[in-house]
Amino acid sequence: MLIHSLLDRDGSRCTLTYDETEGWLRATWRGYIDPAEAMHGATQYLAHVAPLRCAYLLNDNTALQGSWFDSVEWLQRAWLPHAYAVGLRYIAHVVQADTHVDILTLTLPQTVHNGVELQLFYQLAEAEEWLRSCQPPRTS
Repeated sequence: MLIHSLLDRDGSRCTLTYDETEGWLRATWRGYIDPAEAMHGATQYLAHVAPLRCAYLLNDNTALQGSWFDSVEWLQRAWLPHAYAVGLRYIAHVVQADTHVDILTLTLPQTVHNGVELQLFYQLAEAEEWLRSCQPPRTS
């Protein structure tokens, strides 16, 4: 289910969806995202997901180009406490396919805020499997 999509003038995009089958949110970043776009996209995430109270986020950066987000301090100080307040507990962060690295791989610990766990992945399938392992068993 599409929740929100931000399209920039240069064609870059951040799309936020809710995967009802898997029970998680997916933020998909494409193109060149400058720091202002990244902060705007992250802020929009909070505005649109609060009513869902979803504990799981798949942050997919595989289609990004260039450097991504350089304000880890802002993420930890401002964004994560708000994300925690709206129910986020697990973040599977998939790094860029062309570089396999971003600022998060270099600077963030696994637990980035009390109660929020971050895992970094190079492959989308591995991130999806980890998020499934974080969820309680499903009942039929």
